[in-house]
Amino acid sequence: MCFTEKWGPIFLKVINVIFLIFGLALIVPGVLILANNDVVNSKVLPLMKQLTFGGINMGDMIIGLCVSLIVVGTLVILVSLLGLIGACSGNPAYLDIYGGIVLILFLIKAFAVFMWIENNSKLETWMKTNLVSLLNNYGSDDLTTSETSTSWNYLFMLMSCCGVNAVTGINNDFDTSAWITSSSAGSKHIPTSCCTGVTSETYSTFTNTACTDSVTSGYNTKGCYDAIYTSLSAYYIIFIAVGVTVMVVEVHFKRISINIYLIYSKAMESYLKAPTRVIIKHC
Repeated sequence: MCFTEKWGPIFLKVINVIFLIFGLALIVPGVLILANNDVVNSKVLPLMKQLTFGGINMGDMIIGLCVSLIVVGTLVILVSLLGLIGACSGNPAYLDIYGGIVLILFLIKAFAVFMWIENNSKLETWMKTNLVSLLNNYGSDDLTTSETSTSWNYLFMLMSCCGVNAVTGINNDFDTSAWITSSSAGSKHIPTSCCTGVTSETYSTFTNTACTDSVTSGYNTKGCYDAIYTSLSAYYIIFIAVGVTVMVVEVHFKRISINIYLIYSKAMESYLKAPTRVIIKHC
């Protein structure tokens, strides 16, 4: 009786404090992407929304993922608080609801992890192919003429990248773009936005022919596909790692907590039926 009376509720509290931490670990990446990630920058988002996969555009997909992380993380926190109330009060109703919601969240996260693992390689191929296709619509080396071109230029500057695949010389992804094929580029082989050190404030006056014309130095050597994938995959890895860990912990601790609670409930029932009543303080 000593174990169930003292350590059972404490164990349930510890479990739910761990869930609180995991909930925060899901919320933080979602908030960080929305607040700081250059892929969802308002200047770049129009370009991302032109990338469609299965009827869903990349911009909405990224924002949807962020919101999903925040919502699921919030639910995990709420569920952990519900579990703490149940552990403190010893009320079976709270713990019954807690167990049911934990099961639902487990299934949601299991589905999300499965879908990511299943479609990750398809997304990689799709994203690179479509980015190359969209770059063909690049038509102006400025920040005002075209929304698509402006989005590309901000992407190049914000993510320190150039083209889709890494640029290694005058022959690159821009060769088939409208900017080159229409002769709008003049002597340039890559736009000013690909040069290191250029900003939106200095764009109109920035000049570096070693970057834009001969493509020998002073340009971003990383391709934008790698830059985007690296930026997003860091958060995807956090989502998968935290999601899988939470699922393992939920399954393991839910089984243990239910067993402890059943023992605790039976012990309480026996005490209440006994001639001598014992008042137990749970919190």
